[in-house]
Amino acid sequence: MNQQQSVQPPIYTRETECQDCAKCVRYCPVKAIKVADGQARIVPEKCVACGTCVRVCPAGAKRVRDDLDTAKRMLAANDRVFVSIAPSYVSEFPDIPTSNIIAALHRLGFTGVSETALGAQEVSALVTADLAKGEKRLYLSSACPAAVTYIQKYLPDLTGSITNVLSPLLSHCTMLREHYGKDIRIVFIGPCGAKKNEADRHPDLLDAVITFADLRQWLKEKHIDPTRLTPADEDRFVPEISQEGALYPVEGGMIETIQVQGGGEKARCITVAGINGIRHVLSRFAPKALPQPLFMELLACRGGCINGPCAELREGNLDQWQEVIARADVPKAPVHRIPRNDITEIVVDEALPTRDYSEEQIRQALRLIGKERTDDELNCGGCGYETCRDFAAAILSGHAENSMCLSYLRRQAQRKANALLHCIPSAIVLVDNDLRVVDCNRQFAELFSDDLAEAYDLCPGLKGAVLEHILPFTQLFKQVFDGGETLQHDALHVEDRIFQINIFPIDPGQVIGGVISDITAHEMPREMIAKRAREVIHKNLKTVQEIACKLGENMADTEILLRSLAEGFSPAQHVDDDNNAKDR
Repeated sequence: MNQQQSVQPPIYTRETECQDCAKCVRYCPVKAIKVADGQARIVPEKCVACGTCVRVCPAGAKRVRDDLDTAKRMLAANDRVFVSIAPSYVSEFPDIPTSNIIAALHRLGFTGVSETALGAQEVSALVTADLAKGEKRLYLSSACPAAVTYIQKYLPDLTGSITNVLSPLLSHCTMLREHYGKDIRIVFIGPCGAKKNEADRHPDLLDAVITFADLRQWLKEKHIDPTRLTPADEDRFVPEISQEGALYPVEGGMIETIQVQGGGEKARCITVAGINGIRHVLSRFAPKALPQPLFMELLACRGGCINGPCAELREGNLDQWQEVIARADVPKAPVHRIPRNDITEIVVDEALPTRDYSEEQIRQALRLIGKERTDDELNCGGCGYETCRDFAAAILSGHAENSMCLSYLRRQAQRKANALLHCIPSAIVLVDNDLRVVDCNRQFAELFSDDLAEAYDLCPGLKGAVLEHILPFTQLFKQVFDGGETLQHDALHVEDRIFQINIFPIDPGQVIGGVISDITAHEMPREMIAKRAREVIHKNLKTVQEIACKLGENMADTEILLRSLAEGFSPAQHVDDDNNAKDR
């Protein structure tokens, strides 16, 4: 067992980045997601590694395990490391010649580069030989590891119908080790996360799996631009170039490969793509005798491997399909390949334990989300489960939370909003951008007139009422709509009343709310006290001014009197004058 397997499964959740959107639950075809405390975590034992969650997760919280360091360590150890590259590389790098891609891989340090399509050809040869036997039974392809895992876990009764042959990748690894020695190391590069399961289960054949995205990152780190390289003679596939096996990455490609090899004449061959499609076709099928051999090419990804979860997402799937067909060297005449005996494998089922819940248990779980009657079961799918009963079973198994039910959350939010709206003693009104009432409580209606309160009884909430006909200060609401900022008045005087007002945006530009309180009874005594205080202050100031005026007059009279007295009692001035006269 690889060391990394014990640490991380092929597909995992990076919990710090999960945004509690539950989109992965809605899209996961096997519901291998457990939601706890708002975090959506992958359940490894239920996961088939199809990678759907990786592709749809808007936050990038669902990840494919990174084995790039494993590949780098093998090269750093100077091991002889070969690449098995998926044939979908032609649609992944449509503008880069094959020889340039091989040259870039050689620059990274790989000993040789080979096509997984070579193994695909050997798989088709063995399947063709089985179909030629003419047994009137069901044959399921073993090429897609995610599809095989789905059959093993969720349709275990059909596991015996899976063809007893290794996947194209593992068959290719067997070929390479036979050709270059058992001690070589092999790294697969492709668009599939489920291939990591193959590496974990067959470490004797496959050493590591990296994705096309990993390869791009690696080339960027090493400053290698494949388009600028000049390929040498040795920059070619080893030990040879594939032929019809290059058709495998497109839907129906395996069947076409079988037909090129002259097989399928005695069998009916069909392709089923997508886990949901496989479930739809096979879930009620019981192995039994058929009119003729029936071969089913099973693919977890719709369209084939060119749409793998680790492939670069592009518009125009037809262009990718045509690219694969155009670059495949398909023989014009039938090719009869001798089946190998060393690529066989018997697939065994891995049936998951199931638990059935009683009707009463299901009903109890449904009551937790407010579904008392059958009519309450909307089966809207918002929670990610197809029906409300499926969701109830997930709640009972601990894989889902009540909060995942959108209708339940909506009702809860509505109840809380109504409770706040109608129980708060202040008057509350919600207004749209046409200044019409969206909703209000009775306190609002009672605040302005008895007639309005009577209208409220007839039409609770006064929905659609023109605000201007109710409030004398409608302009304040318009001001908030225009400015988008909260407006507050602690004491707004309107005629003989005083209001405390808070107006605030709820849905900017669409809906605003207002909380209004009549504080006249509280503010009026304060106003009277303030008025009396102002009167006393004014009177005191007037008294002070009068006192100051009187003091000023008295001081002036006093000064005149004192001056006159002083002049009357000044004889020294006369004596001095006589003396001055004698001196002259």
